[in-house]
Amino acid sequence: MSTVEIKVPDIGDFKNVAVIEILVQPGDTVRAEQSLVTVESDKASMEIPSSAAGVVKELKVKLGDKISEGSVILLLETAQTSAGAGLASSSPAVSGQASQAAPVAAPTTSAAPVQPLGQPRLVEVRVPDIGDFKNVAVIEILVKSGDTVKAEQSLVTVESDKASMEIPSSAAGVVKDLKVKLGDKVNQGDLLAVVESASATPQVPAAAPASAGQGDGTSQTPTPQPSQILQTSQTPPASAAAQAMPPHQPGAAPVGLPYASPSVRKFARELGVPLAEVKGSAAKGRITQADVQAFTRAVMAGQQQTQAQSGAGGGAALGLLPWPQVDFAKFGPVTPQPLPRIKKISGANLHRNWVLIPHVTNNDEADITDLEALRMQLNQENGKAGIKVTMLAFVIKAAVAALKKFPEFNASLDGDSLILKRYYHIGFAADTPNGLMVPVLKDADQKGVLQIAQETADLAKKAREGKLAVADMQGGCFSISSLGGIGGTHFTPIINAPEVAILGLSRSYLKPVWDGQAFAPRLTLPLSLSYDHRVIDGAAAARFNAYLAALLADLRRIVL
Repeated sequence: MSTVEIKVPDIGDFKNVAVIEILVQPGDTVRAEQSLVTVESDKASMEIPSSAAGVVKELKVKLGDKISEGSVILLLETAQTSAGAGLASSSPAVSGQASQAAPVAAPTTSAAPVQPLGQPRLVEVRVPDIGDFKNVAVIEILVKSGDTVKAEQSLVTVESDKASMEIPSSAAGVVKDLKVKLGDKVNQGDLLAVVESASATPQVPAAAPASAGQGDGTSQTPTPQPSQILQTSQTPPASAAAQAMPPHQPGAAPVGLPYASPSVRKFARELGVPLAEVKGSAAKGRITQADVQAFTRAVMAGQQQTQAQSGAGGGAALGLLPWPQVDFAKFGPVTPQPLPRIKKISGANLHRNWVLIPHVTNNDEADITDLEALRMQLNQENGKAGIKVTMLAFVIKAAVAALKKFPEFNASLDGDSLILKRYYHIGFAADTPNGLMVPVLKDADQKGVLQIAQETADLAKKAREGKLAVADMQGGCFSISSLGGIGGTHFTPIINAPEVAILGLSRSYLKPVWDGQAFAPRLTLPLSLSYDHRVIDGAAAARFNAYLAALLADLRRIVL
């Protein structure tokens, strides 16, 4: 036996790449070219293979380590030296007996690897050394009770605030009992599952003939023929190949887990990309971050649809009946018309937001009689300057004041955390010939009504002309959708994720209001506030809308 250092080979121009997956553990038997670790740079991810076959004695890297060409990954104990010595010394001594002994020994040599040793036993699979990570959450369970698993097959995926990783099984067999559930926090040494292993002791192929030959050089245990030794060293036995199969192969997970690294799966979850629909371009069909980005660009450009978007798979993807496929032409004349690109993009986002966010809408009204009079006066005073003040400018100014008073409306959900924002970027819906767009007015809290009116007009013009930049539609905290110029009384606007609320404005109208002595006509603006019920409760939404209505009724309250 000899110990070999397995080092990082030539990986091109990549230096100080991060180790994002460790695919083997001490004690594992690996084959030459079997993947040991996965590394990832800012441009690509790749697997580092073993340059020799043997048993892993010691890992020299851990998750998160930075490695370069020549870095030692692990120490491997190989059997090549002893096997070669046994072949050189024993072949002349037994050459005359081999023809007689081989027929008797051959069945024993070939049968040894496939015979299980001992009775089935229960093996406790525990969380291995995962570095400095503690209390990591279980975000995916990849097997269930009764599943047959291979050694090193992933059982669960855990995630900390910095990384996600898969926890493999330390034994092959049948899962008898899962000891964790989604959301559980686990640490090194915690029990994950109980596996019924088919063998009580691990088997080491070709070890028995070698030790027997050392103990006695006579004909008690014939020395294998050179062809037998070559086959043993190059091709693992059938049972060993089944148990030592490289982990993370496509289709290995019984639940159809996509063949991708944890970092790529996390990246896909953040984008809302169904990873099972992404085609991997790397070796063995592995999905890379570039594949996820390419898939996203294709969907955004309307060149591809996800199953959730397509009529055939949408219902099935949600566990519902599939979308009905109807030949409308048999009922009368039809004219097929493709959806505009913007509607394809916005439609997918709206569908996701409506399905994933628990929407509730609070309806209220604001008396804007005095505010409308002020607006008309300002337009008369600033008409020559080319500034037209709209009601939207006043509503944005009032909305910022309301967001400051109710900070949970100026927030976003990030897992179990609520991110409270200290900036006030207000998105507003702009109706364009190509569809609805939402430009974002940045730092609205630092601008007056006249400046807000001018900048919203400029952004709306750019939207209609198709000149909005990506930066003009990013960073929003709260959105306003106004149908005041069209009509309607109230409606339910869909929240623009990752925001937690959106305000809808309908057409203002005159109604009689009792002032204590008589009915007087008052101009009334309907307010429709949709909110994410995971973050905001009904009482808070009612207070927000009431406060907003009070500000619009008397804008002087903003300075209080």
